[in-house]
Amino acid sequence: MTQPLPPKPPARPDRVSLWRYVKLFRQDILSAQPARLYRAWMAEFRTPFFRSFLVNQPELVKVLLKERPDDFPKSGRIAEGLKPLLGNSVFLTNGEAWKRQRRIIDPAFEGGRLKDTYPAMRAAAEAAVERLKERQGLVEIEEETSHAAADVIFRTLFSIPIEHQVAGQVFSRFRDYQRSQPLLNLAAFVPLPRWMPRFFRRGTRRNAEAIRALIAQLTRERMDTIKEGTAPDDLATKIMTTRDPETGSTFDTAEMVDQVAIFFLAGHETSASALAWALYLMALYPDWQEKVAAEAEALADESFAAVSKLKVSRDVFRETLRLYPPVPMMVREAAYPEQFRNRDVPKGAQMVLSPWHLHRHQRLWENPDGFDPSRWQTENGKQCQRDAFIPFSAGARVCTGAGFAMVEGPLILSMILRAFRVVPAAEQAPVPVAHLTVRSKNGIWLQLSRR
Repeated sequence: MTQPLPPKPPARPDRVSLWRYVKLFRQDILSAQPARLYRAWMAEFRTPFFRSFLVNQPELVKVLLKERPDDFPKSGRIAEGLKPLLGNSVFLTNGEAWKRQRRIIDPAFEGGRLKDTYPAMRAAAEAAVERLKERQGLVEIEEETSHAAADVIFRTLFSIPIEHQVAGQVFSRFRDYQRSQPLLNLAAFVPLPRWMPRFFRRGTRRNAEAIRALIAQLTRERMDTIKEGTAPDDLATKIMTTRDPETGSTFDTAEMVDQVAIFFLAGHETSASALAWALYLMALYPDWQEKVAAEAEALADESFAAVSKLKVSRDVFRETLRLYPPVPMMVREAAYPEQFRNRDVPKGAQMVLSPWHLHRHQRLWENPDGFDPSRWQTENGKQCQRDAFIPFSAGARVCTGAGFAMVEGPLILSMILRAFRVVPAAEQAPVPVAHLTVRSKNGIWLQLSRR
């Protein structure tokens, strides 16, 4: 029996007008792109007003992200939609400001810190299982994974559960923000008038202001406990007390609000997306689901050491990140004129890197649209993991929390499948679309039953 392919959005026709493209893009970034991008090494989008280039060739991706990142800084156009929430966070800054932020943030995620945060992560996973026991039957799983991922962030960052009053308010506001604001703004491709994005974003701006006010409250309270010497030893305390080794400075309250906002967006939103798709894929492929559930018995050991035994779950989660990378596209900007693949790339051109297309590239991957967690043990899978797998970006700007995510995702996936069987809801196949991350157009509906 032939296995079904995981859902994939339809591609647009090869040639459409600029205004048709704008309309499609506003509906969904993914289905606004032509099918040829799954085979192209490089594609140019040209109008009389601007040029942008999508880069899929692994050698060029390496140049942009690893070899010459300073020559291809993050595009300022990305900030158009996200600055009201993220301010001058590490996600949006470039140059010396970004380097200083990373020098302060990175130590919080190094070495033994992951082991230190594991008890809080596990407590959030156990809480998610308990909530699902009250909800079994037909469940919209994206809502549940969002709840679980937000709980992980608040417990590991501020030592408070999602039930905490302020944490709950942030989570509620963020749900409203999430579906109305794309992570990759249309302005990254099309130079719209500056008033137009603001016109479309009035509601999201109000939500962003409310979220930042709540985060500022948590940050000020933590600043006070640090001064008093009573602060818990969690990620927020570590980051707020770490001094830049070059300047001796720490983050002030305003800077910390910016960083907490991106920790919440990156650490909650991306994990929620990947975990929801992983559970759907387990429902679609029950043989793999049973392998994960059997392996999850290792979690009877509550120590951090048990995580190393979740090998199948880790491969399933990695395959989920390949098929449904939470951040489907990233945009850099050429700081100087370049020539790639015999094409002139002018200074200021937008350079689009697309994990969505790279991870399904027909000239790189065997069975690119199929779900096969065992691929990571093959020569093709190992080669592609090195050259064509960038769910956390790569190089200097690789996601600080990548290691954190690769513990959190397999852990929560295993904990849920240890307790429940999941089956796809009849006649409700999810349709991938890009909002803040790759989500389903109408949610992901699963039937849950206790094991």
